[in-house]
Amino acid sequence: MAKRRVAVLGATGSIGTSALDVLSRAPDDFEVVLLSSHTQKDKLEQLHKQWPRAALALSGGELLSAIAGAGADITINGISGAAGLEPSMAAIEAGSSLALANKETVVMAGPLVLQRAREKRVSVIPVDSEHSAVFHLIAAHGAAMSGGAHGADSLEEIILTASGGPFRNRTLEEMENVTLEDALAHPTWNMGPKITVDSASLANKGLEVIEAVRLFSVPARQVRVVIHPQSIVHSMIRMKDGSIYASLSRPDMRQPIQQALYWPHTAGSGFETLDFGALTLEFHAPDTEKFPMLSLAYEAVMRDGFYPCVYNSANEAAVSAFLSQRIRFLDIPRIVGYILDRDWSGAPGDIDSILETHRLAGEVAAAYIDKL
Repeated sequence: MAKRRVAVLGATGSIGTSALDVLSRAPDDFEVVLLSSHTQKDKLEQLHKQWPRAALALSGGELLSAIAGAGADITINGISGAAGLEPSMAAIEAGSSLALANKETVVMAGPLVLQRAREKRVSVIPVDSEHSAVFHLIAAHGAAMSGGAHGADSLEEIILTASGGPFRNRTLEEMENVTLEDALAHPTWNMGPKITVDSASLANKGLEVIEAVRLFSVPARQVRVVIHPQSIVHSMIRMKDGSIYASLSRPDMRQPIQQALYWPHTAGSGFETLDFGALTLEFHAPDTEKFPMLSLAYEAVMRDGFYPCVYNSANEAAVSAFLSQRIRFLDIPRIVGYILDRDWSGAPGDIDSILETHRLAGEVAAAYIDKL
């Protein structure tokens, strides 16, 4: 494989940190050409000591210009939230393949993003552990392209696993008074505050349902969620003949990042492997009464139009309010449900219309939050 030029967006966050660890292990295979952060200029400058040939950029217009001029072969988008959409599109427009950890890109504008990627003949490779697993299972040994046994034409169901977050064993009554500290105590993954709260509410899994529908072109009824506390099985696919294929590994984001960077090739790694002698796996159905954000996601993707975008926008506003301790945890789904009850029908024709809807839904959510 020829040496590839890599841009890392959100380089100071959890995904960026994992990505840079992977890249540091393979200096002969990759050259880092761009590092970005939302506001952490000091941390970026520290990273520049290790990656002196990389350009540095903060968010906004500066970042979009930097992406356009970076000449990256592949861009890792680890930016959190809706702010990742425009950088994703900028990378595609620049002719870069996209290793996508920013699920909001697909949730908000999946059809437009994927169509533009096809036009530019670049790949969109999911980095979320669940979608990475599905992507590689479907494409195993190139069978998806040849119509083989693992191919998309033979797919019956996608099964996404969820850890269940810190509240999986609490009753609804107990969840009425959970604190911010409780919500940020994820039992399995080490993530930023926003995505950790999303995991606690299962909004993260709701976003992943929408992402799976759009990435893999399947109806929502063919995407199922199961709670799997150990986070060892990252996803499964059920074929039309009833057989199930699963992707198992330790909960380490470096693995899907490495898979995306080397795609369509594979490479060895020094990551810790599974010990099957000490492995116990359990699965059970999610409780949508306790976690209505999951049902709301199915509702949003089935209604289509701008509803998936609004689901994300309302959730971002609600989580922001929870992180600043202006609302309670169980107010999050109440806010999202209230915003989704409005009319958000219509066909998103371009990125500007999606961003405008995102802004409007956020304003509606903020006004509602102020009344709580």
